[in-house]
Amino acid sequence: MSDRTAILHRHLPELLEIELILRRGEGWLRSEVLQEIPLPESGLPPLPIHGITLGSEAADAPVVAFVGGVHGVERVGTQIVLSFLRTTIERLRWDPLFRAQLAQVRLAFLPMVNPGGIWRRTRANPAGVDLMRNAPVDAMGDRRGKVPFLVGGHRHGPWLPWYRGRHGEPMQPEAQALVDFARRELLASPFSLSIDVHSGFGTKDRLWFCYARTHKAIDHLAEVLAFEQLFDATHPFHHEYIVEPQSVNYTTHGDLWDYLYDEAREQRPDNIFLPFTLELGSWLWVKKNPSQLLNLFGMFNPVLRHRLKRVLRQHTVLFDFCVRAASCRQDWLPQGTRRENLTREAIAHWFHDED
Repeated sequence: MSDRTAILHRHLPELLEIELILRRGEGWLRSEVLQEIPLPESGLPPLPIHGITLGSEAADAPVVAFVGGVHGVERVGTQIVLSFLRTTIERLRWDPLFRAQLAQVRLAFLPMVNPGGIWRRTRANPAGVDLMRNAPVDAMGDRRGKVPFLVGGHRHGPWLPWYRGRHGEPMQPEAQALVDFARRELLASPFSLSIDVHSGFGTKDRLWFCYARTHKAIDHLAEVLAFEQLFDATHPFHHEYIVEPQSVNYTTHGDLWDYLYDEAREQRPDNIFLPFTLELGSWLWVKKNPSQLLNLFGMFNPVLRHRLKRVLRQHTVLFDFCVRAASCRQDWLPQGTRRENLTREAIAHWFHDED
């Protein structure tokens, strides 16, 4: 075992897993290093942020993206994305029907957005900036209440969590890498869908959609509700998710997916872009095993091996459904009167307390 491998095995095994998957998927995967993050204390070269795609290269192909590791303490997100990528590669090796499906859709993976944060075991990147508070968008103080103190993002300084960065400065390189990758792979497609995996809120898993900055309905409420109904009908016994706008729980400044959704609506209004955040209910793991609180990562990641294995396989049905739904979008996307009815139903369901 080389010195580099030994160091990564101890501090950043997810990077070794990415490299192994890239070798295993050679000939299927298209990979590039989107950014390199210097981390002098590691004794290693700068840590890479890998962007990976596979499937159709057609400009008009639908795209599904899986993102993880935005917050360094939530490494389970990276592990879940890598688990699905590994499954995808193995299926490509023996499943001709799956290969035919991927000729119609493109998959994009950004498994480890914040390698420096994962290495350092911090929520923020090495500069102390919370990447999911770093976009140049401010939350709106609507009648549901103000943005929560600190948690919603602040500019006091990197010594406090949820730091947004200095006003007017460019986005952090990790955040910019995600935005550039999404612009190229997602926003340019007529239909795209993304799932960004996080943990650390509540005892139930949630599928959040925009907005995070305001309790305002997005333009694609009908599509989100149609997606949820299709999932429930297709997999009536699927793992339970609460589907809702993030703002139902709290609002934040600087959300990268708000930023990208608004850009998509402004610059490509005819395209459909549905960004979801899979927020794992990690408090349940603590409830079942309170000793996890003695572990630095215990609030955000399953510590017991059997529980981690369960979490890694729990979301495969959802991820596979996303791929199939994107490739068959013409058969379920609402149109005309149905879309109008679904919009009214969605507003009544998620925004029933609005004027």
